[in-house]
Amino acid sequence: MSETTHSGSAPRESVRRVALASMVGTSIMLIVTLTMMGLATFAMGLMPSYAAIGVWAPILMVVLRFVQGLAVGGEWGGAVLMATEHAGGQRRGFFGSFAQVGSAVGGLLSTGMFLLMQQLPEEDFLSWGWRVPFLVSIVLVLVGVFIRLRIMESPEFEKIKESRRVVKVPVVELLRSDTRNVLLAAGLYCAHGVLFYAMTVYTLAYTTSAYGLARNTYLIGVTAAGAGQLITIPLLGALSDKLGRRPVIIFGTLFIIAFAIPLNFMITSQVPVLMWLAVVIGICVGHNSVYSPTAALYTEMFPAHVRYSGASLGYQLGGAIAGFVPLVAASLVGAAGGAYWPIAALIALGGCIGFVCILLVRPSATAPGAQRAATVDTMRTLKAD
Repeated sequence: MSETTHSGSAPRESVRRVALASMVGTSIMLIVTLTMMGLATFAMGLMPSYAAIGVWAPILMVVLRFVQGLAVGGEWGGAVLMATEHAGGQRRGFFGSFAQVGSAVGGLLSTGMFLLMQQLPEEDFLSWGWRVPFLVSIVLVLVGVFIRLRIMESPEFEKIKESRRVVKVPVVELLRSDTRNVLLAAGLYCAHGVLFYAMTVYTLAYTTSAYGLARNTYLIGVTAAGAGQLITIPLLGALSDKLGRRPVIIFGTLFIIAFAIPLNFMITSQVPVLMWLAVVIGICVGHNSVYSPTAALYTEMFPAHVRYSGASLGYQLGGAIAGFVPLVAASLVGAAGGAYWPIAALIALGGCIGFVCILLVRPSATAPGAQRAATVDTMRTLKAD
């Protein structure tokens, strides 16, 4: 159920990757990024141990994580653009949400594999069991590459190529003309990203260390939330097609803010059922109400010739910020004497940031019809030039 993994270099490398994508096309870049991610992950399963090569082991791990960071910089934006631009204007929310469903499926697979490997004796798990998930992932990579080789280029990118107006350095033009929307996109990510990392990463460790619960106890709730996402993400994406992106996202941000108080009570109750309900409700309702529509919203916030850059850069910048949540959460809990309430407050703060950002998104950007009209006008201008 994990969202895209972020490294500190992801936003900077995303800039380079989306610039290249604007010249060679989204479908080609999706193959490149998937291959990079897959080979780096597979190599982790083959990596020698510290006992075998000493300090080179952690160095190699950092290098491979860096390669994953490079890949993820363009993966999400490319996948979302392919889904939404092929879908047309009326069902962008629904079809774009399937790119988001992918993270839930991946999370379920990784959690299931982790639980399976935990059944091994500890000695076997430490010697070879931990490598199995990394090695098995190559099967998914091969399937993904096979599928992507058969995907046609985005219709809107083809129009841009026909007009001979492919931007060579789209990020420069993006930051010159639309920095505002990049920052708003990053702020919107904080609404669901802070909640996600706080509840699925930090709280998992917190319940184990603070309450002495078995690690698998809270993980049951995380797994249930991942399963629930398979239903709620496409439903909320479809709802955003009917009601608009803004109303659904506003509801999500306000729910995140309001849920902070009951969340604190449910987690600190130490009652497993209440803790499971907390993560399921928080993820499936609050998180997904923001997360699902953003796939379509990000593509509608930027014009076609810088859309890959805008969507990817905004998403990765927000992800880099939210990625610090576990570290910040640990500091806050330590300062509060081990209390959980600072985590609930941090989640509410993320919701507040998202609420302000969605209010500042230009109204025309959230309307598919207006976006299509703007695209037509842009194309006419380009042809006239």
